Amino acid sequence: MFDKPLGKLWGIGVGPGDPDLMTVKATRLLQSSPVVAFPAGRNGQPGIAQAITATLRQPHQTHLSLYFPYVHVATELELAWQEAARQVWAHLSQGQDVVFATEGDASFYSTFTYLAQTLHQQHPEVVIETVPGVCSPLAAAALLGQPLTSLDQRLAILPALYALSEFEIALEHNDVVVLMKVASVYVEVWQILKRRSLLEKSCVVVRATQAGETIYQGLEAYPALQLPYFSLLIVNCGS
Repeated sequence: MFDKPLGKLWGIGVGPGDPDLMTVKATRLLQSSPVVAFPAGRNGQPGIAQAITATLRQPHQTHLSLYFPYVHVATELELAWQEAARQVWAHLSQGQDVVFATEGDASFYSTFTYLAQTLHQQHPEVVIETVPGVCSPLAAAALLGQPLTSLDQRLAILPALYALSEFEIALEHNDVVVLMKVASVYVEVWQILKRRSLLEKSCVVVRATQAGETIYQGLEAYPALQLPYFSLLIVNCGS
């Protein structure tokens, strides 16, 4: 039994980079919660969600920088999720609400998913609520000044690192294909697009709405781009 009610965990999507793209609800919760958590940055730099929310967080709030490694080793990931859940539970169990700020949308390839799942497994009584946000494919389409889809077009969104083998299948069966975090497989993807004569129908958006955002359109001239982690590819493969 607990002496006081448990705090609630909120997962809030804070958008792709521009703080003005945060929802009113996300902003309200961010500023009113006693505890704000976010994924830790790398190399001493603030993480993206941390930077987006910098001017909105309050001095009296507790700020939790939670470590989520960029690896694909299940045991290492599991340890990181458990440690993050432990730190968040320390506040929830004392009756404090915790807002977890995550880049983009909290349900779209988000670290919040793993934190929430781990916390629920450890403490089934915890209350978790998600607030949606603007995800990077939608922000990228807005920057390009074109709809992501229209009429009856079919859309596929794939994480490039895990789905490269399915990329060509997606091109066959969809009108628009988005590859998230395309940097590590860009050269291979470029060759596929060239073979299918889709380079002129493709574009890469880097750091959508963030400082240093860059757009590459008509990829024929860019066979070997050196892209940062937060880069996505949009292919209009329909006729």
